[in-house]
Amino acid sequence: MLALRLIRVAHPAVQLRRLTVVAASAGTGFLLLSSLGHALGHPDDPSAALLRLAWCAVPLAATAHLAVAVARSDPGTRPRSGLSALGLGPARLMAVSAATTALACAFGSLLALLLFLLLRGDLPGPPFPLDGAAYGFLAARERLPAAGTLTLLATVPAVASAAVAAALRPRERTDRPSRTDTTPSPSPDGAAPDAVQDAPADGGEASDDPVPGDGTGPALPSDRSPAGLPWGIAVLAAGLTVETYAGRTPDGASRAFLPGDLTAGSVPVLAGWLLTALGLALAGPGLTHLCGRLLQAVRPGALRLLAGRVLMAEAGRIGRPLGVVCAVASGTYAMTALHGGAAAPPGPLTALGALLVAGCAVAALLTAAVEARQVRAGTTAALRRLGAPATVLRSAAALRAAALLALFLPLTWAVATLAALPLAH
Repeated sequence: MLALRLIRVAHPAVQLRRLTVVAASAGTGFLLLSSLGHALGHPDDPSAALLRLAWCAVPLAATAHLAVAVARSDPGTRPRSGLSALGLGPARLMAVSAATTALACAFGSLLALLLFLLLRGDLPGPPFPLDGAAYGFLAARERLPAAGTLTLLATVPAVASAAVAAALRPRERTDRPSRTDTTPSPSPDGAAPDAVQDAPADGGEASDDPVPGDGTGPALPSDRSPAGLPWGIAVLAAGLTVETYAGRTPDGASRAFLPGDLTAGSVPVLAGWLLTALGLALAGPGLTHLCGRLLQAVRPGALRLLAGRVLMAEAGRIGRPLGVVCAVASGTYAMTALHGGAAAPPGPLTALGALLVAGCAVAALLTAAVEARQVRAGTTAALRRLGAPATVLRSAAALRAAALLALFLPLTWAVATLAALPLAH
């Protein structure tokens, strides 16, 4: 009931972000149902149906990624010290966020089922002019199994809510004083120390993120780069190496077929491309932190110092979605180079899957940017109270965007070019 009330009274911008989760869930659910329809329409070719179902894992991961970004930016489920006294500590709010995500994804799955049944002709409505290829994945003359349909439709809400619960789970803090200390030192203004103020009533730990607008803003960034940068570079190099060696396979090697009559070279080439995408996603926070460090190099002024420190503070928040966008862009370039010589355009399911993955990646990046703006609202208000002109804040934001583009655009182009070389031969 609390999740339903939070959905009903949320801000229109929050509702719009939740609608993107509903749309992504509907698209993923439709792709899952299409794989089921292809299996029913082609019972003599189970391997093709299994491969189509496996390719749905990419849109499913993109939907879960977007759901986590939307849940993190939801101000209604952000932990606050006052809510802990009412029994709504970080653990309870995490459960509310997971339930809200499950409801949104369940609504999207229901829309996907209604659209699929309408295209099949199982529901009353105007007929759709479909060709024979469309009936191949709809299986209009076959009866849908109830158990398989419900299992596929429940996959998206289950995966998305589990991802939200894992991302928002309460974490132990090691940088705060012990809560068993009975003689805390008072703060300069006479207020209670942090160990007493932030102690949740249900025994959980306080949130790591500050409350937007409380005047604290993001914590000072550490000089160390995020731990994922070495792993991301290693995985990226391994993926490019696998693609290079797998591209030299003989003509008789097995080839993997994508939905929409696309071939993607040998299976190791696809595995190498997935490794490069994972490497870019892992290296995103470290590269963003490095970009902030470079902005502050060589005697920085106030503008470069402000932009660089903000980038370092927000590296973990916007770096990973930015890395995912770069991975999707490099994959799109590789698939465009692969499909450039084909005579027929991609099928509707392939176009839907590509649009879904790209849309989820861009929407998650925009949502992470909104979350970062919410978190540093207190710092921005403090700077304005100190007399900082609005033009300085806008110039710092433009400088951050330009620095990220200057670093990530050449990197994405280089990775996409190297990833497309084995696929084009």
